[in-house]
Amino acid sequence: MDRDAGETGYCGAGSVMEVASLTIHRGEEPFLTGATGVGNVFFNHCSMNCVYCQNHQISRFSGGVEYSPDLLANELLVFQEQGCSTVGFVSPGHYLPQVAETIRKAKNKGLIVPVIWNSNGYETVEALLTLDGLVDIYLPDFKYWSDGYSREYSDTPGYPEAARTSIREMYRQTGALKKKNGIATGGLCIRHLVLPNDIAETEEILSFIASLSKEIPVSLMSQYNPLYRAEEFILLSRKVRPSEYWKAVEIAEKLGLSNLLIQEPDSAPDNYLPDFNREDVFKG
Repeated sequence: MDRDAGETGYCGAGSVMEVASLTIHRGEEPFLTGATGVGNVFFNHCSMNCVYCQNHQISRFSGGVEYSPDLLANELLVFQEQGCSTVGFVSPGHYLPQVAETIRKAKNKGLIVPVIWNSNGYETVEALLTLDGLVDIYLPDFKYWSDGYSREYSDTPGYPEAARTSIREMYRQTGALKKKNGIATGGLCIRHLVLPNDIAETEEILSFIASLSKEIPVSLMSQYNPLYRAEEFILLSRKVRPSEYWKAVEIAEKLGLSNLLIQEPDSAPDNYLPDFNREDVFKG
């Protein structure tokens, strides 16, 4: 889409970044949050349309605060000053050129903490090549193995192949996760949300990751809830059973994935929505 000419395309985003929330997020993986949390930028809009989206209030609608790369770069520096060990962009793919410019400006102004690209994995190698050397940590989802399920539940034709290709490129750029004093400084970590009735085909996804490298950290999430429109779809209309989740953990261990992050089913929050109503979230 030519967004400078006013086109918006599938995701609904224009040429100016819409930021839904700027918040220090403590619900990420421990090697990302450190003692303070990740300084996260949550964007409006999304390139996927998951019927169970836990952030549908922002992914499907406008209403965020518009930011230029220069102003958003300043916010990253504020996160750094507040003690965040990392800063991250959540669902940033539809604003890639603007985000890349934001990172460059922030680093020129003194940003030294690692930058996280937290995405849905529905990306192209061409796009990711523009981030080579700018992004320190890739944190993609790998949602589905089957194109049929990805079309039906997220309206994303070609998602499985796009995710495989993009994850290979992310790994090529950054390699295995590297840490200093327990905090990630660079590399790849893959998230996988276990879905009810094995809709994601978890074993195939984990087997792919293991074939790439058994050292890649895998964050195996148990937090699925039938939010948004999920109750309209019988196979997605309930939470994940503990037995389904522990089966996924067992598969990962048998595959030799040595850096597995486990989310206890009983302790998983209903959702990870940030506080979008805070009056002090936005500046500039």
